[in-house]
Amino acid sequence: MSAYAVDPGRPSGPSDTARLVGRSGEIGRVTALIDAARSGQGGALLLTGEAGIGKSALLEHAARAADGFRIARASGSEFEREFPFAGLHQVCLPLLGLLDAVPAPHSAALRVAFGLADGTPDLLRIGLATLELATAAARERPLLLLVDDAQWLDPASARVLAFLARRLAADPIAMIVAARPAVEPAGERPAAGTPVREKPAAGTPVREKPAAGTPVAGEPVEGVPVAGVPVEGVPVAGVPVMGVPAELDGLPVLAVAGISDDSARELLAARSPFPLDERVRERLVAEASGNPLALLELPRAGGFAPPATSSAPTLVERGFQARLTDLSTDALLLLTAAAADPTGDPGLLWTAAAHLGVDVSQASPEATTTGLAEFATRIRFCHPLARSAVYRAAPADRLRMVHAALAAATDPATAPDRRAWHRALASGGPDDDVAGDLERCASRAQARGGVAAAAVFLERAAALSLDPEQRTARTLAAAQAHADAGHPDTASELLSTVDTGTLDDRRHAEVDMLRGRIAFTRSEDDTGPSLMVRAARRLAVLDPDRSRECFLDAVEMGLFIGRAGGLIGQIVTTVRAEAPAPTAPDVLGALMVLATEGHGAAEPLLRTALDGLWTRRPALASMIAGELWDVPTLTTIAGWLVRTGRETGSPAALRLGLAQTVVGATLAGDLGRALAATAEEQAIAEATGGTPLLYHRLHLAAHRGRRDEMLALADAATRGAGHVTNLHWTLALLHNGLADHPAALAAARRTDAHGHHFLSVPVLPELIEAAVRCDEHALAAEALDDLTERARASGTPSGLGVAASARALLTGVEDHHREAVGLLAESPLVLYRARAHLLYGEWLRRRNRRRDCLEHLRAAHEMFSRSGAEGFARRAAGELRATGERVSARPPGAAHEALTMQEIAVARLVAAGATSKEVAIQLFISKRTVDAHLRTIFRKLGVTARAQLRGHPGLS
Repeated sequence: MSAYAVDPGRPSGPSDTARLVGRSGEIGRVTALIDAARSGQGGALLLTGEAGIGKSALLEHAARAADGFRIARASGSEFEREFPFAGLHQVCLPLLGLLDAVPAPHSAALRVAFGLADGTPDLLRIGLATLELATAAARERPLLLLVDDAQWLDPASARVLAFLARRLAADPIAMIVAARPAVEPAGERPAAGTPVREKPAAGTPVREKPAAGTPVAGEPVEGVPVAGVPVEGVPVAGVPVMGVPAELDGLPVLAVAGISDDSARELLAARSPFPLDERVRERLVAEASGNPLALLELPRAGGFAPPATSSAPTLVERGFQARLTDLSTDALLLLTAAAADPTGDPGLLWTAAAHLGVDVSQASPEATTTGLAEFATRIRFCHPLARSAVYRAAPADRLRMVHAALAAATDPATAPDRRAWHRALASGGPDDDVAGDLERCASRAQARGGVAAAAVFLERAAALSLDPEQRTARTLAAAQAHADAGHPDTASELLSTVDTGTLDDRRHAEVDMLRGRIAFTRSEDDTGPSLMVRAARRLAVLDPDRSRECFLDAVEMGLFIGRAGGLIGQIVTTVRAEAPAPTAPDVLGALMVLATEGHGAAEPLLRTALDGLWTRRPALASMIAGELWDVPTLTTIAGWLVRTGRETGSPAALRLGLAQTVVGATLAGDLGRALAATAEEQAIAEATGGTPLLYHRLHLAAHRGRRDEMLALADAATRGAGHVTNLHWTLALLHNGLADHPAALAAARRTDAHGHHFLSVPVLPELIEAAVRCDEHALAAEALDDLTERARASGTPSGLGVAASARALLTGVEDHHREAVGLLAESPLVLYRARAHLLYGEWLRRRNRRRDCLEHLRAAHEMFSRSGAEGFARRAAGELRATGERVSARPPGAAHEALTMQEIAVARLVAAGATSKEVAIQLFISKRTVDAHLRTIFRKLGVTARAQLRGHPGLS
């Protein structure tokens, strides 16, 4: 609703033809988007603003402006938010006739998402299927997608639609999404006498520790809302205040603000049902604060409403509630039932009305006269605030009545979840039968990928449970589901409601493990490992094998959080003293030998442990393989993760594998492969609603010498992304490459204040070089001893070569330089090989051996340049210039110098023989986008055919 000059007494809709007032700028943005899509350059726009500000009106304007477009719509609903893919189904419903145009594996995924087929939803394939369905629809004529009230979209739909919105640039598709920003509790009530749902008092089972004793059936449960409809500004226990979905971050935004006072006066003149006194008109303009819906509603009071002390949306809601005065009981029941069930299905509403004893033939016309809703082929409220106003005005007993009637009217075979939800909201107290229904709803939601919905169902089930043990079990399950859905704060609050005084050790351990994982997710220093240690202690006698797994969790968490402050040392000490004995040699035992007896004793145990570890704990296995300088195993793990992720549809495995591919490719000097894998990992993160991983980006930025990019990533890491050790190591690498050795030394020292460097061998070469350059020879010698022990235990040319290069740097003995260059000559670690040549060349130049140094400096410069290691390449170039050599800035023709990250990903796949369709599937973009990228790639690289990409530098 907004400043359309239309009949205020009926709901607005697509048929309205009046003009918008005071919205020329907004209309320009919307029209430009549609015109661009019409010409094949699609895009998305996110409209934000308070309720009633005009977002819906702009969507209607877009629909009118999109002459010749196919239009698909969706509208978020508070109730539907608990049902995965409900919003996406609305968008896709008018396009499903084209589903046969989508490749079978992807169309099958979409059918599973919509409940048309059995199976587990695959977000990657669902996202790609939606993109393919939209592009298929746009082949016939341009496509406009309109999504209103996106703050109430179910999370699964929000993720898929956000994925789609970011991939429209090369297709004739426009998407406009409208959402309200997050609303904090208003701290005010509606007009006197209007019932409201308030925040639960202390003692609520949903959020506070329950009082001693078990609830009695039939008694009201505080904190269990009688409705599941979050109301503007009034949070409900267990339901977060909704705002713009985080998944939509990064889309172009149009903030819709209030219209000007002059436009407000113009709107009042066009819409007021009677002439207004100038003083009344000016007061209305002031009170509405530019909100068009408020301007349309306030004149209904004839200008004699009490002075406003509330926001415009609250004023509007009060105005809507005022229309309920003097309605009959039947009309109120009918309106309340319509507000309580947002499906808009008249058949369902009429059946519910019959259960309520309402005479629809009399109640429907009376309710329609309010202008709040229309009862036709669909039930529709004039504005979401009107629905909220009706619902909030209803007393608790009326709400329970209508939800009971709606539950009775809902078919348990076709809509079991909606029926269970209505039953829960009709319940006046604990009810194990209803709780069981909700638990089954949670299982169905989880099977369809709706983890967030499952969490809410389980939370309600816990609150309605009579049996204390079931209540605890359901609360823990709800907390786990909230954590899995990416809501660690909500999960943590739920765990605080568990009465731990009644738990046995096994259940206590479950709580500790879940709290530990949540703390780790939130990067709460050492809280996560500490809680895992506590859980391990509780299980030491009850379940020794699981206890050792918890201890191993603590070690792994400590390695990811960082080794500074002696955290790993503390964990190791605890494990040695308290872990139960293993039933067979395991990785935890091998790590303890490593910590206490060193690499020589631990190396064979670690290699044995690796055999069965990398399919269960691939991240830890990669750390161990890196510690052993075992490059083939690192490559195997990364390849297995990528292959498994693609075959099983596991985004987590695929993303981890791609991240490790980036690290391996970077060290191997294959920048093109590293950039392509980074682009794919980012695409998968967007498709599944995740945040792109950081640690491989840290490696890549450090090796490339990209200071600004590195500092931005470092800032993100220190704000809660974890991987602190990776951060400091890569900062040390960056600064060594840029020849800022004091900064490199400071960063390397921060990796472990206590000097243990447990499973962190890559730090040592950086620490040694920085310490030598800063004349900290004692520190360098200590680190060299550590590095040498590890290299000898590994027995690999890579490890021995890196150690020899570090020894040469510290001792200045030429034989060590030669040894390093010889050992690393066949190593796959190209960047370490190049660094050995650089150090040897620098040493030779400082001894005025110009002819000898040129060979090594040229080799180093060529390898660094072709690998995109810009900082080290500049160092090598500086050394060469010091000899009088002329140096070109970059080798000609390297693809990574000319192409963006995604263009490299496209080019490498095409160079390997992939078709545009195959590239589109792997990179989660449309075929038209692939072809658009190829045109740009051909122009930048000066080629005219796909075959010419084969063998091009950086693409093979």
